[in-house]
Amino acid sequence: MSQDILIIYYSRNGTTAALANEVARGVARIDGMAARVRTVPPVSPTTEATDPDVPESGAPYVDPDDLEECAGLIIGSPTRFGNMAAPLKYFIDTLSGQWLSGTLAGKPGAVFTSTGSLHGGQETTLLSMMLPLIHHGMIITGLTYTADDLLAETDSGGTPYGASHVSGTLGDRPLTEIEKKLARNLGARVADIARRLAQP
Repeated sequence: MSQDILIIYYSRNGTTAALANEVARGVARIDGMAARVRTVPPVSPTTEATDPDVPESGAPYVDPDDLEECAGLIIGSPTRFGNMAAPLKYFIDTLSGQWLSGTLAGKPGAVFTSTGSLHGGQETTLLSMMLPLIHHGMIITGLTYTADDLLAETDSGGTPYGASHVSGTLGDRPLTEIEKKLARNLGARVADIARRLAQP
């Protein structure tokens, strides 16, 4: 039976979702591991507004059971002024029970993001998403300059802190082959670490 790596993302224009799918492909490279892809609902400034229980398209919404059952967690968000988007932050802020019970403690965790421009705050966003994972006791996993060819190949998205994508100011730039490769590498690294941790 396979173990699941939980991938949670928020995506407004689809580019972060595309990155999440590449991360999931990387997870699937590791024997005995599978990706469980989930999203979070948008946050409305109108407190009475509600979304349907199931999104109209894309991944289903994350459920607390997903966190209990995962062997590792990878979260992704577009950048909002150098920070993660409000919907993902809102979801993370609901995880006091999981923090108190140590649900995620000792599991590998990683992050990914997309920005409109090359200097749009990718690294600060990735770091902002790491902070709650550290508070949950997770083992933070990034990319490496050597094995992942960050130094030699990257001229768009991609950092040692996690996978990333430069989507352009209109959000219509597709993932580059290097961005796809780094996202898949990140998924594979987390899955491999989770598998090693599960071995007796």
